Amino acid sequence: MRLATLDTPDGPRAVVLEGDHLVDIAASDSSLPSSLTQLLRLGPEALARAGKAGGSPSARRHGYEPGRLLPAVSQPGKILCIGRNYAEHVRELGNVPSERPEVFVRVTTSLTGPFAPVVRPRASDQMDYEVEMAVVIGAAGRNIEPERALEHVAGYCVFNDVSIRDYQMAAQQWTPGKNFDRTGPLGPFLVTADEVPDPQSLRLSTVVRRPDGGEEVLQDSTTALMMRPVADLIAFLSIFATLEPGDVIATGTPGGVGLGRQPRRWLLPGEILVSRLEGVGEMRNPVVDEVSESGLRTTFAGWPSSRHR
Repeated sequence: MRLATLDTPDGPRAVVLEGDHLVDIAASDSSLPSSLTQLLRLGPEALARAGKAGGSPSARRHGYEPGRLLPAVSQPGKILCIGRNYAEHVRELGNVPSERPEVFVRVTTSLTGPFAPVVRPRASDQMDYEVEMAVVIGAAGRNIEPERALEHVAGYCVFNDVSIRDYQMAAQQWTPGKNFDRTGPLGPFLVTADEVPDPQSLRLSTVVRRPDGGEEVLQDSTTALMMRPVADLIAFLSIFATLEPGDVIATGTPGGVGLGRQPRRWLLPGEILVSRLEGVGEMRNPVVDEVSESGLRTTFAGWPSSRHR
């Protein structure tokens, strides 16, 4: 089953893909909520009913318009992100593997839709790409054993942890560079776990389509190369935080990021960022500049950036 959040005149609505249409779950079954997060909190029985929404006499269908899709889980309680989880990525940045997973947090305002623009902020030119598999929690848990961890997964999404590198590297804490508004596309759908029998065997890639029509394959790898698989990540995170339905875990990016290239390769306005995860989907996000009334681009030190004219 493929679930999503759709922008409608009535606000964000949880929908299920049926053929080439999106079925409004709450409009088809008034006992179900319009929020995907709330739906996940009701458990497997509610999800099963959501899957049957298209057969309801009151089913409300929307044509599939990708641009209307919001982040698949638009209001997750927590977005927990894992850094340095692929050996090639660790090596390309000159780091060494850590004893425990590197964890940082994203906020909901940093998310954007799977076909919406990703916004290069006025403050920086150093906008980088990081394709990832995202895990969405479906059952709450604390101190979860690794062998039971996948039982807590509702499904999977594509994620791109677009990062503003100079803000990320300005201090030991990565939070600013990982949380600029509208830099984290998530979607296009939440693909339920029953459709992804082995999350550790999926190809994932980043392709950039340039304005001249050319394409660059910048990342091409497999989740089999994750140093810490999904089950171990869930077990570790649940040691210190109760994982709740609707929480999102971004599992790390493989090698090939712009920061690790010579010369460095940043995302540019006019390009399209294409993020793919085998069996889960593809996102296509135009890269745009943040617009301000003054037109100024300022750095974190308060000085105009080198691109300002």
